[in-house]
Amino acid sequence: MPTQSVTLIMTGASGAQYGLRLLEELVKAKKNITLLLSRPAQIVINTETDIKIPSRAAEIEVFFSELYGAEPDQIKVYEKEQWMAPVASGSGVADATVVCPCTTGTLSSIAMGSSKNLLERAADVALKERKKVILVVRETPFSDIHLENMLKLSRMGVVIMPANPGFYYKPESLEDIINFMVARILEHLEIPHEILPVWGS
Repeated sequence: MPTQSVTLIMTGASGAQYGLRLLEELVKAKKNITLLLSRPAQIVINTETDIKIPSRAAEIEVFFSELYGAEPDQIKVYEKEQWMAPVASGSGVADATVVCPCTTGTLSSIAMGSSKNLLERAADVALKERKKVILVVRETPFSDIHLENMLKLSRMGVVIMPANPGFYYKPESLEDIINFMVARILEHLEIPHEILPVWGS
């Protein structure tokens, strides 16, 4: 069944550009998007990019909808303590959940099922409902703890996709490097794209 709805969770790891570019492509593909941003993620976005996002969920929703030309209600943004959000329940879970970028702290929380906030709860619900979950982990090097958490989640069916772009396409810009990772995520979501050619084509 094609992916129609995606929960995109952005945490405070470096690599905000990956999540923002993915958001742009999801809008372009006309998917219904639930966007969840941790407070550190907002700081990283404001630090690593030229984008200066507002602090409140309702304002962030309007900001990104206008920035990427989203259709009305295509992007929904919720606060981390907004427990009545649809993605907090199995009856409202998205077809797929992507954590991009994913901190090793969030990785640990998801592996432990702690569900301390809406970001962690949304991932936990996706797991229990056997939905596709992709974690774009951004850290180096990995400790034994990180690797054990990734192995635990991988055995549950979670796709562990470290932010590890390839260079065999001979990227000519930072955008090319970002596009490589975003294209791989879209392929695992089974969402067609044109940002990177199929290998060998």
